[in-house]
Amino acid sequence: MSRNADELAALIRARAGDAPVRAGLVLGSGLGHLADAVDGVSIDYADLPGFPHAGVSGHNPKLVIGDLEGCRVAVFGGRAHYYESGRGDAMRLPLEVLSALGADTLFLTNAAGSMREDIPPGDLMLLSDHINFSGLNPLIGEPSDARFVPMKDAYDPAIRSAITQAAAAEGIDLKDGVYAWYSGPSFETPAEIRAIRTLGADAVGMSTVPEVILARFLGLRVAAVSTITNMAAGMSDEAISHDHTKAMAPLGAAKLEKILRRVLSAL
Repeated sequence: MSRNADELAALIRARAGDAPVRAGLVLGSGLGHLADAVDGVSIDYADLPGFPHAGVSGHNPKLVIGDLEGCRVAVFGGRAHYYESGRGDAMRLPLEVLSALGADTLFLTNAAGSMREDIPPGDLMLLSDHINFSGLNPLIGEPSDARFVPMKDAYDPAIRSAITQAAAAEGIDLKDGVYAWYSGPSFETPAEIRAIRTLGADAVGMSTVPEVILARFLGLRVAAVSTITNMAAGMSDEAISHDHTKAMAPLGAAKLEKILRRVLSAL
């Protein structure tokens, strides 16, 4: 843990209270409103030295510490992406701070393009595994042997089971699948989508995988859910754009909020 993380954790406790955080939640494009559901204290990233700018429209760069369904959470209203700075470890400090605040669990969300006809826009996909199609890694440059992080069951089986049960209890169709990380910011070509599908991916996006690697490095249990906002390039005639992503994300976000509330209430 870096000195900066401990200092920022102390700053956050001074504003939000000393009670340890149980779980963290990183919100993807168009999902920032979920932070409003938390009963707690909101802190701008700009007030946390070293936190990313999170300069992508559709993200809300605030950290909210408080209670959601009786569980003390830290909600990150925006994330930094590799394509913004060329840094694969852009979310390392925020996740170190999460760990310093006491959390042992991390829920990640993202907006993604589907490569399966049975997971259309508006649906959710629970990540069972990922393919690092970008070839980048947020632990490049880490000097310790802890950098050799095992990635089997990176997406915690027990938490995945709890999410699946919560979705069923809410009557929400939730399929699971493999997520491919593509660096962005340009969208994938139809040929790249064909390649990723051949490799076994079910959805594609520009985030999440670096955070999963960092979280496992820090000893956090991880689960992740994609909100499907479009069919991937070549899979339909719809025009893919970031505006389209932001417009479609709320369709899945309403379902995701119900699932997360039920899971957090059981933590």
